[in-house]
Amino acid sequence: MKTLDAKIIGTGREVVGLRKDGTTFPMDLSVSVTELQDGLLFTGIVRDISERKAADKELRNTLETLQKTQNELVQVEKMASLGGLVAGVAHEINTPVGIGVTAASYLKDRSREFDQSFKDGAITKSQLAKFIETAEQSTTMILTNLTRAADLIRSFKQVAVDQTSSEPRQFNVGPYLEEVLVSLRPQLKQTQHDVIVECDPEIELNNDPGSLAQVVTNLVMNSLIHGFEGVEKGDIHMKVVEDGDALVFEYSDSGRGMDEETCKKIFDPFFTTRRGAGGSGLGMNIVFNLVTQTLRGTISCESAVGEGTKFTMTFPRDIAQAA
Repeated sequence: MKTLDAKIIGTGREVVGLRKDGTTFPMDLSVSVTELQDGLLFTGIVRDISERKAADKELRNTLETLQKTQNELVQVEKMASLGGLVAGVAHEINTPVGIGVTAASYLKDRSREFDQSFKDGAITKSQLAKFIETAEQSTTMILTNLTRAADLIRSFKQVAVDQTSSEPRQFNVGPYLEEVLVSLRPQLKQTQHDVIVECDPEIELNNDPGSLAQVVTNLVMNSLIHGFEGVEKGDIHMKVVEDGDALVFEYSDSGRGMDEETCKKIFDPFFTTRRGAGGSGLGMNIVFNLVTQTLRGTISCESAVGEGTKFTMTFPRDIAQAA
């Protein structure tokens, strides 16, 4: 009786039943006891739960399929973002490289003319001075533009490598944010919007830089596409401060803002206000998942129509200690 009282009486439990044909089936067994004058009366209720178990299994399979599909869509979205980054940086690099080629070609022509004058013995002091000035201006132009192209490639390479990797590493947040913004320059230069980063350059983070880069990229693109729609000139402000063992990252824009209902759904997968204009509804959901799962942090959104939008993120400065 003690065993029955503890494990069966008054409660239901799942057991395996045996049919007449020898097959088994899941069932729910509930037992109750009633005290009579001449002893105890046990009453058992048996319910076949085969359909419920089958429905539970189908539901689990469906949820697993949905999760797998969502993860695949997230990867597609991330690769699409990286593809856009590649195209933008390639286009951006064309300008300094083109200027460098033009300057080198011009210097080559002047060098050929100078060489001919030298062979003819017709070089004057003023011609020599002019050639030296031309050579200095051309080499300065070449060096400046090649340095600019190299900086673009370096920033893009670091951000691209980080975005395709999930390995945490130690890095300075401020300079890294600047590198991410360099990679976003092709998109930003098409607008009149200003980006302000407020972060002590000495602040370090031991976390996943690729996820942070993806978060910043998605937030900036969200501002450009949604927040600043119909806005000629706006501001994006990023502020990073330390708070004990945590890092607080505030991202805000001075765009159109959102109503309360939209703000509540901003992180929902597949939610978009631009369904007919190519919006996937995954950009901000990716931000939420990266912040809460990969960076082990939290994120909240504040917004009002006509007053811009603000995202506040908090994550551990050292993900190893937070594990």
